[in-house]
Amino acid sequence: MNKAKVRASLLAILALWLLPLLLNATQLLRNDLLKLEAVQLINGMGEELQAKTGVNAYVIATNEHFPERFNLVEHSKQYEANISKPYVLFIFAPYATITKKSEARGRVGIIPSSDSVKALYDYNDVRDAGINIVAMKDSNTDEDKFNIGILQAYSMLADNIAASKGVKLEKTIPDEMGTMVTILRILVYSGTAVLLWIFVLRPLWIRMRNEKE
Repeated sequence: MNKAKVRASLLAILALWLLPLLLNATQLLRNDLLKLEAVQLINGMGEELQAKTGVNAYVIATNEHFPERFNLVEHSKQYEANISKPYVLFIFAPYATITKKSEARGRVGIIPSSDSVKALYDYNDVRDAGINIVAMKDSNTDEDKFNIGILQAYSMLADNIAASKGVKLEKTIPDEMGTMVTILRILVYSGTAVLLWIFVLRPLWIRMRNEKE
């Protein structure tokens, strides 16, 4: 089998492995930033939140470079066909321009479907949960910070809504940087292990078994 056919086969296997995750990404309206492991966590939290409170929490994680004073509310309207009320839409845009003069970037938008939904969470708490992690000076890459920041803010949003409804969620994540990093790393490593088995170890095991026969 030539290299092109081998590459095509590997891509086909990878697509089959990823397809269930992609099809279940109901909470993600746009995803330019999140790893599949983070997507799974958000889906789990979002599904539990909807089941226990009836409120949908959606995410737009975008790498778009929005200009200064860009209207996130107007931008969100293009997704209306894919969302169900009542809802909260969390927008994370780390490359959006805050001001040209300072060259500061990074905006968060939290858009509820109604004032009654808005009263279910604390805007500042949810926003700060994500921004504080991204702003930290540490050894984590920007990509990891974006993933952890979105996860933490989404978890805070879900817990706020659940508490307002008098219920407790089991799939949200404690508001601790170390816990978030550990969970994300475990998921990333487990995903890598699965890919290693599919593409390297299993073919090697099959070849060794065939040679013995």
